[in-house]
Amino acid sequence: MKTITIKNLEGFSGTILIPVFETYAKSLVPIEFHGVAVPSKVFYGKKDSHYVVEKYDCLHIFIGLGKAIDYKDLKTIFRRISSKQKESFGSNVALVLPEQFSAEQVEATVSGLLLGTYDLGHFKKTENHPFLNDGFKLSIISKKETDEAVLKAIKIATAQLEILNLVDLPPNVVNPKYLSNWANESGKKYGFEVETLGFEASKKAGLGAFLSVGKGSENEPQFVIMNYVPENTNAKTKHIGLVGKGITFDTGGLNIKTTGMLHMKCDMAGGAAVFGAMQLIADLKLPVKVTAIVPCAENSVDAKSFLPSDVIHSYSGTSIEIIDTDAEGRLVLADGLSYLIKNFKPEYVIDIATLTGSSVGTFGYECGALFTNNESISKKLQESGDAIGERLWQLPLWECYKSDIESDIADVKNYSGKPVAGAISAAKFLEYFTEEHKAWAHLDIAGVAFGDDEFAKSKHATAYGVHLLTKFIENLSH
Repeated sequence: MKTITIKNLEGFSGTILIPVFETYAKSLVPIEFHGVAVPSKVFYGKKDSHYVVEKYDCLHIFIGLGKAIDYKDLKTIFRRISSKQKESFGSNVALVLPEQFSAEQVEATVSGLLLGTYDLGHFKKTENHPFLNDGFKLSIISKKETDEAVLKAIKIATAQLEILNLVDLPPNVVNPKYLSNWANESGKKYGFEVETLGFEASKKAGLGAFLSVGKGSENEPQFVIMNYVPENTNAKTKHIGLVGKGITFDTGGLNIKTTGMLHMKCDMAGGAAVFGAMQLIADLKLPVKVTAIVPCAENSVDAKSFLPSDVIHSYSGTSIEIIDTDAEGRLVLADGLSYLIKNFKPEYVIDIATLTGSSVGTFGYECGALFTNNESISKKLQESGDAIGERLWQLPLWECYKSDIESDIADVKNYSGKPVAGAISAAKFLEYFTEEHKAWAHLDIAGVAFGDDEFAKSKHATAYGVHLLTKFIENLSH
């Protein structure tokens, strides 16, 4: 989406977007802009309302923001206008930014407009959204300098659009090799290094837990390692490690799922969030070093599939008793965490995954589950999420839950077998592979990465985590 800044609407013809803060229903003073007066009886800026007037060769869309508005709601409102009013847009659209808008509000507004171009109909014959046409330009009218906020907004939404695509495309398209190819292309475009270990290289490296999950599929697993190094590094440059679960489809393995398999193309949404964050971090040129690992595999059913009661050996050398082959995400994350910490030694480690239905049972579809023993990390992650509407809430990692992963035959087992505290026992399992890292956090995003909203009839991706991880890292760099 191309943007230009203009001082006024002199000579402009096209669509004008006019955000309006709420007055009140019985106000005697109409809302007025560009010679168009709108009486309060028909529109007074109530949140989630809009009013359209055609005058002076322009289509004026007045957009209600309510008395006050947060980042997420503002982004959603403008995504809605962009998505559902696209027949109102031609090649010229002007956005009038209220004088009281902060840089964050400008960012949310422009990001929302670009996100509104997303179309779930990947295999349908559909016309491009007008915003994506070559001749389109968005004219920004503001009394304050907004270029930096607008450019950042476009970079954020561009990364999120990539991840909406990755998560929503079907598993016969997005397999492990597709993801490794995507990472390589993104690395070349945005400026981060990518190394991929295929089956033989992973076997040679000793990634036993990762390979156990992927060996039942005809699609070769790919262990993707990414490194972003800023231009000017020094002894004070922070180093952050990310690990994302990249299960491109999860049948449950031999403990095959009896419900909910239809949506298991989304089981790589944690890995996709890491891919998107790497693109965005590099695009924003953040002054931090980031190493990210996404173990990509398909958990399928085959003669070669791993078995319940198998004992496998992980990268760390830890033996793992397999209680349930559907608890596979924690296995690939275990090897990802061990490999990251041993070989790269980052100061901070964050893993992110659509890991357990238990987290959905706890929080529904409102926030992700956060696990960490580092209160500073917990606070920074929650503050970053609250600022952009990607919320997290902390659950405990108490030692009393450790018994859930104790095995008689191996060092640990991958599933407690209990119908309670599933998200916590999964987090305790992952903690076992962090070598007591002092700044590790685990994000279980099963309830927020894929779901229902107003933008499609079926469940679809949210791109949750892309902005959250980037915002957290950006805040760390300050």
